[in-house]
Amino acid sequence: MSFFSKLFTKENKESLDQGLAKTKESFFGKITKAVAGKNTVDDEVLDNLEEILISGDVGVGTTIKIIKRIEERVKRDKYLGTNELNLILKEEIVNLLSENNKVPSHFTEPLTNKPHVIMVVGVNGVGKTTSIGKIAYQYKQAGKSVILGAADTFRAAAVDQLIIWGERVGVPVVNQGMGADPASVAFDTLSSAKAKDADVVIIDTAGRLHNKINLMNELTKIKNVMKKVVPDAPHEILLVLDGSTGQNAVEQCKQFTAATDVNALAITKLDGTAKGGVVIGISDEFKIPVKYIGVGEKMTDLQVFTANEFVDSLFSK
Repeated sequence: MSFFSKLFTKENKESLDQGLAKTKESFFGKITKAVAGKNTVDDEVLDNLEEILISGDVGVGTTIKIIKRIEERVKRDKYLGTNELNLILKEEIVNLLSENNKVPSHFTEPLTNKPHVIMVVGVNGVGKTTSIGKIAYQYKQAGKSVILGAADTFRAAAVDQLIIWGERVGVPVVNQGMGADPASVAFDTLSSAKAKDADVVIIDTAGRLHNKINLMNELTKIKNVMKKVVPDAPHEILLVLDGSTGQNAVEQCKQFTAATDVNALAITKLDGTAKGGVVIGISDEFKIPVKYIGVGEKMTDLQVFTANEFVDSLFSK
């Protein structure tokens, strides 16, 4: 278990187990079939495992890396039975995830910046605004004051949705309505946060990918304007991805990492999908920490990601 397991409640664990149930069922059902009648981990077993990992949205590059690591262990340990394969696979996936997620963060941690400014990016429909609401709720539960900025002014629904979340959570939302300049909204939000001595600021942004240059210019403008109020803002650029879309989430990650300096990921909607393996592939391919995963509808179901807990739920009997 990880250092942060003491902050990982029984309820969190149950939600994680339930949220990853379809991925686990699909993944391990296939592995059981792949090793049926086999006593040792041979080339055929490894070929089958490679196919299972790729079909489970782990991604080709990451799959090859995992298979190579298992091959090295088979050579080193000389004899490995198929009954040990799950343990080896679990260890190698934890190792891979841990390389990119050094130390899990938590809502109760002391903040190194005040206000701590989070700019949230991602296409429409991935659960971006909902994730903002849930993050705000959990920061507030941890005793921190939060202000939201409705800088996704391209759609009236986006502004309204954030206002509803603000009311639900009990945190103020700075908005100028649909069609307002997003950078102006961000400026006002940070100014308000400084005036109120707020701990956390979360800025929603427009989720359009129709033109990467426009997206890049808009996000850059928002960042530059925020720096006029808080010189080192934003401290976190959080990209929200829909895990149920599998490889499409990988493509979105490519687009947004090209458009701005993403340094944290939230992967949502893992409950109800068998594509949870995408968390492993995205973490490895982009070398960006997965900070949150969404495993259900409750406020606390956007969980702080820890490699050990995630993989333990995937491999639990």
